[in-house]
Amino acid sequence: MNAKDFWYVVAESHELGDKKPIARIVMGEWLVVFRDASGQPAILQNRCKHRAARLSRGTLKNGELQCAYHGWRYDSAGVVTGVPSEGEHFKVTQSRCAKVYAAVETDGFVYVRLQDSPHAAEGPFRIRHYGEKGWQTTRLKNRFKNNVTNCVENFIDIPHTVFVHPGIFRKSRKQQVDVQVERKGGWVCATYLNETDNLGWFAKFLNPSGAEIRHTDEFFMPNISCVEYSFGPKRHFIITSQSVPISETETLVYTDLTWNYGLWTRLATPIVRWQGQAIIDQDLEILQDQMEVIQKYGSSFSSTPSDSIHLYVESIQRVLEKNGDPADLPDKSTTLSMFI
Repeated sequence: MNAKDFWYVVAESHELGDKKPIARIVMGEWLVVFRDASGQPAILQNRCKHRAARLSRGTLKNGELQCAYHGWRYDSAGVVTGVPSEGEHFKVTQSRCAKVYAAVETDGFVYVRLQDSPHAAEGPFRIRHYGEKGWQTTRLKNRFKNNVTNCVENFIDIPHTVFVHPGIFRKSRKQQVDVQVERKGGWVCATYLNETDNLGWFAKFLNPSGAEIRHTDEFFMPNISCVEYSFGPKRHFIITSQSVPISETETLVYTDLTWNYGLWTRLATPIVRWQGQAIIDQDLEILQDQMEVIQKYGSSFSSTPSDSIHLYVESIQRVLEKNGDPADLPDKSTTLSMFI
């Protein structure tokens, strides 16, 4: 098993039209994404078999992709279906094919899986409550100058919020919060206790009664984080981040902000979107700074017990890097306190 056995967002559904393909890079692989004649997504290696031009420079004709260099045509299975210079004498053969990748469309995303193996994931991560009645989702896309592991760890890291997002998200109060952290089968979950109102500018709106918050931070290997807050009936907020590796130092992150605020659900959209992007803008800056320092001095980190969730995530990523199965890691859990 390795990271290529999993599904990654390669495009949003609305980006695929019937005239032009789009180019994407996932884990260094050049991809061309388009819809075939039946409207289904298709993904090929972004390289023409003829003279190696990018297929994404071409056009779509009846659901087939035509190269912009010499006009070779490809169907969704990568088969060359026509060569203009050969006229009517060209014979279609299965032996002349572009490399094709598995594609799935769900929750407004098109996903790619870079390899099929006995360990290949059956389907992509499903966005919780996406499209459900009474729930609203707004979607953000940002390019981070850092790798997937550091991005994911940042998204589920509580201590940084009081320093990187003071006021807008949390304020430093030295408040003790108890945390239960669990690792199991490629999944990591931190459950926070004793939280009430330290939520920044919108605390009174999110949790007007000051009730104890149900808050979990989850990691799903190799690139998904899910932060979930429940403040009681019709006071629910979820942040799902899908970190797509472009290279070892660059990650494209799709962030779904999903919530249920009762009567305020739809009206809250512009506020949620603005606050979400404002927080991400601050993360973009600090994560770029982190990567620049790593490139200069390396990635040797020092940790304390409050970094347990990071250590569990990194243990899973190390196993994947060695083509192992993180499910073979022993289940592990710890309980700790941190001050925020």
